[in-house]
Amino acid sequence: MASTQPEPKKTISASVSNVGQSLSSDQSSRARKYFISMMIRTLCFIFAVILPSPYRWIALFGAVTLPYIAVVVANAGRESIKGKAAIFADDQKQIGSK
Repeated sequence: MASTQPEPKKTISASVSNVGQSLSSDQSSRARKYFISMMIRTLCFIFAVILPSPYRWIALFGAVTLPYIAVVVANAGRESIKGKAAIFADDQKQIGSK
């Protein structure tokens, strides 16, 4: 007779490939991206002074819009939602409910 042994429980462990960047690495990367964007903005201001009229407006447009773009790029980072993560809880409580 063959005896059947219960199968051991399967455990879920985190894989090294699932782990993101460290916080200090992520912050320095975002700061570097923001710094580069601000240097490009500075160049746009310099070009707005040096270049003739049609190109001046393009450089000025870049100098005005780059802060918004730089902030959006710098803030895009660790807060991404992966997989089937729930944004809102389904079991919301209401006032007076138990």
